[in-house]
Amino acid sequence: MAEQLTLGGRTAIVTGAGAGLGRAEALGLAAAGAAVVVNDMGSAAHEVVDEITGAGGQAVAVTGDVSDWALGERLVHTAVSTFGSLDVLVNNAGILRDKMIFNLTESDWDDVIRVHLKGHAATSRAAAVHWRQASKAAEGPVYGRVINTSSEAFLFGAAGQPNYSAAKAGITALTLSTAQGLSRYGVRANAICPRARTAMTAETFTDHSTDGLDPLAPERVATLVNYLASPASDEINGQVFVVYGKIVALMEAPRVEQRFDAAGGAFTLEELDGQLTPYFSGRGRYETYSAYSVAELEKFAMATGDPEAQA
Repeated sequence: MAEQLTLGGRTAIVTGAGAGLGRAEALGLAAAGAAVVVNDMGSAAHEVVDEITGAGGQAVAVTGDVSDWALGERLVHTAVSTFGSLDVLVNNAGILRDKMIFNLTESDWDDVIRVHLKGHAATSRAAAVHWRQASKAAEGPVYGRVINTSSEAFLFGAAGQPNYSAAKAGITALTLSTAQGLSRYGVRANAICPRARTAMTAETFTDHSTDGLDPLAPERVATLVNYLASPASDEINGQVFVVYGKIVALMEAPRVEQRFDAAGGAFTLEELDGQLTPYFSGRGRYETYSAYSVAELEKFAMATGDPEAQA
């Protein structure tokens, strides 16, 4: 493995690492040489640690709810006190409380926002404090990577996931802000929108029945996480990637699709009607985004050759 792609001597935190994507990411980072702080709610975190150490790697478990603000500080402290540094933060932990907007309860909303968005913020804040202090002590940039887990739901919404879609939109914005705020200290922050077959998506994707590596295997996502965690990714900051199957798609930043100008100093209702109504006439109900069109992503899905990846 090229030196720029290895993580020897680095330490990574992975949240929600007891199963699914988080587990694959933790194992992948450990295989690349990183010591890993494995976070999850229960015994699964210790099981992943045993997998890593059994393969000759270094790992320690820290159990707890990522939405507990203090846990972020405990994760960072554990990384530094146990392995001597913190170099990579992979935020993966999340839950689902799927409901249509008219069935959504306050707890359905609060639980998803708390675990996904607050959980990402708590760990990011703790890591940012550490890296800022380390940079000041070093009188220059330090090594830092943040990989956050967003979703295509932040682009298009999801009819049965208003809470999840909102949380993922917040995570994307948090990632962009983190990238801007920490770049001067040497930190790079990016977001991934993965599709993978895990317990959370068991009802979304059918079982994989063909030979070879599952197109939706979490390990496919973990490879991109490894790359974004590596020194080779130093030029990549504030980006959003869709990843699954055999593709990695870099998303374009939102842009102005069309500009409407008032003839005078301000629009009248009649003038808005005259410009906007014909522009949107005949447009499909879900053609909301120009830069992020569903049709474009479906073309990417078709390229995988896997019908399940098009769900």
